[in-house]
Amino acid sequence: MKKWLIALMALASAATCSAADIAPSAHDDTVTLYFARHGKTLFNTFDRVQGWADTPLTEDGVRVARYLGEGLKGIAFDRYYSSDAGRQRETMAVILKQMGVANYQLNELPGLREAFFGGFEGGFNKDMAEAGAHALGLADSAALFQAMKAGTLPVKDSQDALAKADPKGLAENYAQVKARTQAALATIVKQAQANGDKTVLAISSGTSMQIMISDLTDSPDKNKPLANAAVVKIIYKNGHYSVPEIGSLHYVETGKQRLNNQK
Repeated sequence: MKKWLIALMALASAATCSAADIAPSAHDDTVTLYFARHGKTLFNTFDRVQGWADTPLTEDGVRVARYLGEGLKGIAFDRYYSSDAGRQRETMAVILKQMGVANYQLNELPGLREAFFGGFEGGFNKDMAEAGAHALGLADSAALFQAMKAGTLPVKDSQDALAKADPKGLAENYAQVKARTQAALATIVKQAQANGDKTVLAISSGTSMQIMISDLTDSPDKNKPLANAAVVKIIYKNGHYSVPEIGSLHYVETGKQRLNNQK
């Protein structure tokens, strides 16, 4: 009798454990987001400041976007986002064509725009960097670029310095860019959960992506400039964000290798 009772209790315990194990997956709110910087543009080629100013992709920019699209094949994206900037929309179109995705709907969020650089827009990057360097007490633009590439200059400091140095007083500061980019990120996650989306692809711009993740990770890579078509992978789960990939060119390199092997 006792053996029967013990066996019954063990069976009930096992059933309870199984139900508990199943519950989290049934309510899993995880959303994986792939943010990519747009492909190389005309202003990128001329080394000119490109925030809210916009220029089309170059031939090289289209080619790298194709590499990215090839490298992202195999990932089943549920939804697609960009800002209202033409270079971001164009990059998404090239990527999805390479992936074989047709009849998609692109959701545009102005919050995903690049940082606005005010009076520096359209000018040479070195001139803006020179002004930012002086605001930070650095020797020159070379010192600024060196600190940025090394990841030793927080993106908050660099963006605030540029805003301070803007002769027109119109450039966005760090807090302004962070507020709108993180609001856009929250909107994407909220819409994903409402629609049952699990994986999202978004195209944005370098500085805005850096600022968006600036307080979501402790990795020093968050302060390093992002190359064209570089990927930042963000995972949302249970109210928290993690950023396992920052500035990854793995997808571009994989796609390039695949396409070259097809020749």
